[in-house]
Amino acid sequence: MSPSFPIRTECPPGACECDRERLLADPEADLRVLMLTKEEEKKLVARLENLADLAELRRFEERIRAQLGIVIRVEPGAREVRTARGIAIEVEARPGLCRKTRQTIPAAIRRSLEKNPEIVYALLNARDLLGDA
Repeated sequence: MSPSFPIRTECPPGACECDRERLLADPEADLRVLMLTKEEEKKLVARLENLADLAELRRFEERIRAQLGIVIRVEPGAREVRTARGIAIEVEARPGLCRKTRQTIPAAIRRSLEKNPEIVYALLNARDLLGDA
């Protein structure tokens, strides 16, 4: 059965381990992740690079989870956080999610954090790591 919405094109053989074909073959599979076409991914990355505050980041995490089924976690790292590089950004692996996309989304969020350090401070303060400093 073919989905009724445009889906992401197939990755070159050997370039990805997204299991797209196995996902398409399963009639019970959640195909929402395939709705993230390359064009839509570019739009998403552009939006993620221009986040204004922590609340907007959290809204994006929820919308991406609800609309595409992609789970993104943005948390202070296990070790000391001195820069935006110390923030742990994880995109959960799932069938149909391209390896390159799993690298692109965190990179876009990291660029946004570096542009707006207020987001990093709010993220740290939400965990009470700054102690209202």
